[in-house]
Order: sequence, then structure tokens, then C-alpha cells
Amino acid sequence: MNAYDPKGNAKAKRIDAVTFTETQPPAHLSNVVHRFIELKTNGVLEEDYRFHALPDACIYIVFDQLDPHVTGVTTLRATSEEFNLGRQFHFLNIRFLPGVFRLHREQSGYGQINTSYEGELPLLDYSQRLVGQTPATQCAILSNLVEALIAAKHVVPNAVTQKIFRNIEDINTVSDMAASSDLSPRQLQRTLKRTTGFAPHDFLKVLRLQQALTTDTADNYADQSHFIHSFRKATGYTPVRYARKFDV
Repeated sequence: MNAYDPKGNAKAKRIDAVTFTETQPPAHLSNVVHRFIELKTNGVLEEDYRFHALPDACIYIVFDQLDPHVTGVTTLRATSEEFNLGRQFHFLNIRFLPGVFRLHREQSGYGQINTSYEGELPLLDYSQRLVGQTPATQCAILSNLVEALIAAKHVVPNAVTQKIFRNIEDINTVSDMAASSDLSPRQLQRTLKRTTGFAPHDFLKVLRLQQALTTDTADNYADQSHFIHSFRKATGYTPVRYARKFDV
């Protein structure tokens, strides 16, 4: 069982006209996919919508359903990012678990996807197939894409991150992380950097932030002030201000 359950977005509490839906993948894909995601407006907003994306160490495939030519592979950095999505949008995303996507990293981007896709994956074909389909059919199409990526070995379960996630409650330092994955610190450094793009220290910061978003305590930090400082550095907000502004 995967204990890592990242909260990949923060939706402004005031915006009722924006729908964010997460769907679990089929069981046979749960070791590589965290969620299928739909983010869309219900009509045209009165002003531009700014989407607060939380660091989660995941790779995303994004499909812009208002312009099916706009699709691609993307990830986030170790701090949150804010995207201007405009007044009307409709996105379908696949959120892959950290470390499972094996496409050359130069073929993926950071942050928002807003240009036509020119890569080697069959994303344009799948994007066209998704348009106008029911949610159930869209999930089936997305699952079919993941199966094709697995068959091509672009997506492979990551034994190291799986061990880290299984022991996530007992990990407080990079040394703990290395021990839980049965690697030396140097081996862990090489493996995480190669498969996730994150150094162990940054990967641990992301895990701690995600744990903080799902619990009422700051147990993963040395003290309360350290927790507040780390949270603010990662998100731009204190925990109190964040809770008032966003739903996660």
C-alpha cells in the first residue's frame, strides 16, 4: 500500500465556479499513478484564476481540453508555484507518483503547460480522444495511455520511493530515508536525483510539507517556529493564512 497521498493543489475557497476532481486509478496502475485529475471552470469567471500548485515531487501529463494541441509532461520544484489560468479553462491531468516516469528529463518541463506539444509521446492523439467524453470514458482513455507508457518502459514502478513511502511516518532525516530504502546516503543521492530530479534534502522537504497538510500537528519539524518557517518558505504563506485562503 502506498502511504504517500500528496495534496497537489490549493483551491481558493472563494471560487465556487471552479471544479477540482480527483479520481483513483485502476488498482493495477496504483503503483505508478496517484490520481487522474480534472480542473475546470463552470462558465466564464469574472477575473483571472490563479492556481496555487503545491510541491509534490510528482510528474504530470497535462491535457488542455479547450485546445487539445496544448499538452505535455511537467513537474514542480521544491516550492509552490502560482499559475494564471485565465477566466475559462478545462484541464485533465495524470499525476504520476514520484520517480516512476523515465522519459528523459529534458523532454519534460516545469510548471504550466501552455504550448503545443512537439514531443515523441502520442499525447496529441490521446488529447483529441479525451475531448467531450464522459468522466468514465476519460478515465479509461487515461488508463490506456498509462498502460502504453508502461509497455514502452517510459513508466516503471520505483522500488526506492515505494520503500520511502511505506516508512514515511518514521522518516525525519535524510539518513532515515537512506536506511528505509536500504541504500547508502550517496546511493540515495544518485538514485533520487536520477529518478525524481530532487536531491534527498529537497525530497524530504516536500514529503514533510505534504505530511503537514494532512495532519493537525507539526510533528515532522524540530519545533513550531521551524515548522512555520519551513511552511512559509515552501508555500509563501504561514499555516494559518494558508488554511484561511485555500482548500486542500
